[in-house]
Amino acid sequence: MKDLIQAFLSSIGENPSREGLRKTPERWEEAMNFLTSGYDQHLETIVNNALFPSDTKGMVIVKDIECYSLCEHHVLPFVGKVHVGYVPDKHVIGLSKIARIVDMFARRLQVQERMTQQVCDALESVLKPKGIGVVVEASHFCMMMRGVEKQHSVAVTSTVSGLFKEDPKTRDEFLRLIGR
Repeated sequence: MKDLIQAFLSSIGENPSREGLRKTPERWEEAMNFLTSGYDQHLETIVNNALFPSDTKGMVIVKDIECYSLCEHHVLPFVGKVHVGYVPDKHVIGLSKIARIVDMFARRLQVQERMTQQVCDALESVLKPKGIGVVVEASHFCMMMRGVEKQHSVAVTSTVSGLFKEDPKTRDEFLRLIGR
């Protein structure tokens, strides 16, 4: 990867060996390895048996989970918040695991729509809840820094299943509690 960034720097007219850029290839490689580390993560390892028996009938919500990802079309960041809610059937999951699952999918080249579905599908497969909802709100640098240059635009995507899809009251409760 270091050779790629050196070639890039040269191609835009920069001198990769000047003081400020000398270590850029190493820093860029380290950053890209971190920002795409989700490819090396696996759902089973993240969950690590952190499912706990529960007879709760209420909704569990984790909202405002920070999300940082790279758009697969331009390899520019999109940043925002993820809101997850579910109605348990027999188990609840450790709350931090939900944020870790979001990070696993966010730290890949992504489109927001797919990431929303992946988070929902992963939690559905692990928890087998009565219902689940995932809402992602994000600002995309590919729209902010280039192209249409819209600084305040926010993309909102959602995926729901089970009670969240079948029962308007459950879906409305979720949306109200996350502030939508």
